[in-house]
Parts: sequence; C-alpha cells; structure tokens
Amino acid sequence: MPWYVLITKPKSEKKVTQKLEEKGIKVCCPVRVEIRQWSDRKKKVEVPLLPSMVLVKLKENERSIVFETYGTLRYLFWLGEPATVSEEEIEALLDMKSTSMKVLEIEQLKPGKVIDLKGFGGELEKGTVKYVSGNQCWVVLHSLGYVIKLQIA
Repeated sequence: MPWYVLITKPKSEKKVTQKLEEKGIKVCCPVRVEIRQWSDRKKKVEVPLLPSMVLVKLKENERSIVFETYGTLRYLFWLGEPATVSEEEIEALLDMKSTSMKVLEIEQLKPGKVIDLKGFGGELEKGTVKYVSGNQCWVVLHSLGYVIKLQIA
C-alpha cells in the first residue's frame, strides 16, 4: 500500500491525524518543535513539518474514506497521478523526531530553483538526497516537492 499526500484545511493537520487514526487509518504527520513567544511567556509548540498536509497509507480503492473526516480537502496530485511518498521518505521524516536533528527551515521547490547536490546523483534517482555540510543536512523529498534543511546537534 502506498502513502498518499492528503491536503487538509490550514492548521487542521493534528486534528485530521487524530480523527483518521481513530478510524484505524495509518497516518503520518511529522512535527517539529518551535519556541513561540507571547507578550508574557515563551512556549515550546509542536508545528507540522508539512503545512496543510498529512500522509495516509491506504489501498487505492479505499482512498475516498478520508473525506468522511472534517478538515480533509483533497489529495495532492503530481503529473496527473496521486502523489505518493516512499517508505524510505516516511522513515526519514519519523527519524527526524527521534534523533537530535533540528529543522531550521522548510521551503517548497519551485520550477527553475537550483539546488547544489554535488556527487549525490545516484541517491537523487531514488527520490531522497542527503547533503551534509558541517552540522547541516539537506533532505529533498521529490514526491512532495519540498527541501528540508536540518541542523544536526
């Protein structure tokens, strides 16, 4: 069964994840911890790594059941087909939380954007590229169209 990219309403990722898990659907919503400041305090807040997206593992003929959940909008499509994420990319997303890596920024790939991937052409064909420079690491998720920049503590 492939992992599909499900688009949610803004700021509904965690609620959609919880509701889908209650229905027995396998869901992945990777998060990162940010420190947010209010006028009177600072607080650590878990923020979804992929804004307005959750990843669901379903059979092709079961894809429509997610729309029974409030907050789901549509599936992400890539080149006319539903976008899928490989098991390796899911594991990489989940490993980020369990290891000491800190997400510095997320940016969406845009047509014409040049990314320096010196010497990593073989891994690029698999869909996952890791580029390490000092204490920073870039992970390209081609099936989602995102580059995640990480700081390794």
